[in-house]
Amino acid sequence: MKLKLKKLSFDAGRPVVFLHADSAKRLNIHVGDRVGIRHKNRRLISIADIVKGFLRPGEVALSKEILREIQLKEGLLVDVTSVPEPISTHLISKKMSGRELSKAEIRQIIKDIVNNELTEAEIAYFVLGVYEKGMTLKETIYLTEAIYKTGHVLFWSGKKTADKHSIGGIPGNRTTPIIVSICSAAGILMPKTSSRAITSASGTADTLECITKVDLSFQDLKKVINKTGACLAWGGSLGIAPADDKLIRVERILNLDPESQLIASILAKKLAAGSKYVLLDLPYGSGAKIPTKARAIRLKRKFLEVGRYFKLHIKVILSYVNQPIGNGIGPVLEMLDILKVLKRQNPPLDLESKSLILSGHILEMSGKAEKGKGYQLALEILNSKKALHKFNEIINAQGRTGLPLKPAKRSFAIKSGSSGKIKSISNALINHLARILGSPADKGAGIYLHRHIGDKVKKASPLVTLYSESKTRLKEALAFYKKSRPIHVGN
Repeated sequence: MKLKLKKLSFDAGRPVVFLHADSAKRLNIHVGDRVGIRHKNRRLISIADIVKGFLRPGEVALSKEILREIQLKEGLLVDVTSVPEPISTHLISKKMSGRELSKAEIRQIIKDIVNNELTEAEIAYFVLGVYEKGMTLKETIYLTEAIYKTGHVLFWSGKKTADKHSIGGIPGNRTTPIIVSICSAAGILMPKTSSRAITSASGTADTLECITKVDLSFQDLKKVINKTGACLAWGGSLGIAPADDKLIRVERILNLDPESQLIASILAKKLAAGSKYVLLDLPYGSGAKIPTKARAIRLKRKFLEVGRYFKLHIKVILSYVNQPIGNGIGPVLEMLDILKVLKRQNPPLDLESKSLILSGHILEMSGKAEKGKGYQLALEILNSKKALHKFNEIINAQGRTGLPLKPAKRSFAIKSGSSGKIKSISNALINHLARILGSPADKGAGIYLHRHIGDKVKKASPLVTLYSESKTRLKEALAFYKKSRPIHVGN
């Protein structure tokens, strides 16, 4: 049936086709059914919702998520059809029953996810099946290959190409912009794409968005890398490993992160970006995504096995982390910490040290520094301001925003009720506190951490300062802090 396209001015949060009830009845389409949209050589499959009021009979509306992908103008006549259930729904049932999937079967599921053939509920069943039944090493390899080969793939020649990834969960762990700047300044190609926050206060892309454009097109990304030797972009806008972004969206809703999908997600993006040298930072501890050393060791072994299959030069670093890194937690506050390190202006030493350690490993892996000399070379690049120059070069090439880097307008300092030492800081509670304040959606919202574990404090001295654009959010955050006590002071 041909229907006239009408644009909507809101995001639905997922790809949705809105049909008038009369059109839906004629097409025998119900809420949640698959719908095909076609105009000339452009075709997309999505999920139907049925409405009245803002649509007339003969009209169809597409959510912004679809319009961004299919790029059709309002007023065009598009073909709308009912689409049958794909074969991958039966393959998902097979995984949920605990049976092993073949390479072709996994590729079919991932292909259908990319093409919007599966509903979010069906993708959720796949995530649950992988979480509950697990995957063999072969299945994990097949999943990694399927994810990276169903999107854009970058190829580089000449320079050595490297990447790093830190498993999330640690507030303020914003080492990526510093590492990319140091290693790129040393002549290593660094096509770095990053994610937005899932459960933390800010993701690398959220933080960088305070200062530069991160939602680059695939062509713009290549131009930035060819010009500067690096990028600091958001992976979700590039068409690189597109299935991964859809899986992550469902994982966020379910609050699940299956181990095999975690491995496949990370390595698929490195492979798609054309990286040959990959450094993985696996922080573990209370409140981290990896809670125990035993799980970190097991995960390290699996990363190495899958990485070797794809002929990656891969190194995995384990680090025990029991508190936030740096002082700022939230996009603007984290960016201010990054700039302090790069500008050599009273930087948070824990953030600086971790960035130098990880940079040193990459410099050694890629042959830019002798074994054991990487840290010193990274420090020399940082102290010489070459890293700062490279950072500004990348930011300018991507498109500097020019917005002022200021914390949110409302703030409240929480002070210590007694003298003593900081005994513990809960990563999970600090992340949750920052999100109550409005981070990462409100760039200036978040927390400034005045003290770390082991620091001495006097009664009435500041422990944290809370920032929010909302008086209500600030009040709710203060109530949460008093109830949960994320920072413990003792003797």
